[in-house]
Amino acid sequence: MLRVHFTADDLGRVRVAAAPDPLWEITNSFQALAGEHAPLLFGDWRRLVRSRLRPAHALLAALLPARGYTPDFLTPDLDGSYDLESAVDTVLRTPRTALRRDLTALAASPRRTRPMPGEARALADGEPPALRRLGAALHGYHRHALAPYWPHIRAQVDADRAVRTRAVLTSGTDGLLASFGPVLRWRPPVLEADYPFDRELRLGGRGLLLQPSLFCFRRPVTLAAPDLQPVLVYPIQHALGWTRPTSTSARDLAGLIGRTRAAILQDAVAGRTTGELARRLGISGAAASQHTAVLRRAGLLLSVRRGRHVLHTVTPAGVALLEAAGVV
Repeated sequence: MLRVHFTADDLGRVRVAAAPDPLWEITNSFQALAGEHAPLLFGDWRRLVRSRLRPAHALLAALLPARGYTPDFLTPDLDGSYDLESAVDTVLRTPRTALRRDLTALAASPRRTRPMPGEARALADGEPPALRRLGAALHGYHRHALAPYWPHIRAQVDADRAVRTRAVLTSGTDGLLASFGPVLRWRPPVLEADYPFDRELRLGGRGLLLQPSLFCFRRPVTLAAPDLQPVLVYPIQHALGWTRPTSTSARDLAGLIGRTRAAILQDAVAGRTTGELARRLGISGAAASQHTAVLRRAGLLLSVRRGRHVLHTVTPAGVALLEAAGVV
């Protein structure tokens, strides 16, 4: 079990990341790619991505085993900058002492069954050619495995963020931390979660970054070194069929014509439940469900169930449509 201990100062320094972290998604997805778990969620993605992988990704296979220790330097603190270029540059600027520490720990991991390749040893020494190859491998993997699906990943993270925002506005930090159940269990002043081994993480006034991740599954992930800025990567609720490209057919477009659906799309920018949309627009709950279903099929809304309610948020395609109409 993982137990995260908060002080009063930490409660004032809890943050939820504003976007998916490309490095955590690389790490989590690469490990998911090696397994066969959650076939309904990741099966289609695995079949598509495995056919695209190239030998250059062998370096990532050595650094990112399916289970066990993962080097912290591959997921550094990005300080709110989530573009891939700057993220990879941050990895490549890792001090040599940190490279050696992490790669030595990886080589000594009890789950490791194969010796570390020579390329990894060159990385531990901070050799520039090895660092350049690592950068190319990270960019290449992202291009083949994540970039085609990034709008979907971003949309689902945005939907999760809308859930967390509502929790904060309604019940403050306590409500936010309680909203992560059942994956995370808030028992003040401790946040608990299932974990591969027992670990106590004491924040000590440093605060905590909560990082949503599409490829994190069932239980959270955190950094191994206790002296690094604390981050807890947590799994978001997934929408099935997220790998399928969205396309708007003539039938869908015809269904979108009308003031009510335009109003729903505009109102859902802030995240609304079906009941809230019905009340705000003066329509029945059944009508609101029908309208949101049409918008969802057109790829303009994303709907996430939270307990008894379904929360609707606008996808990037929906935002683009609203921007083109000049209403956002």
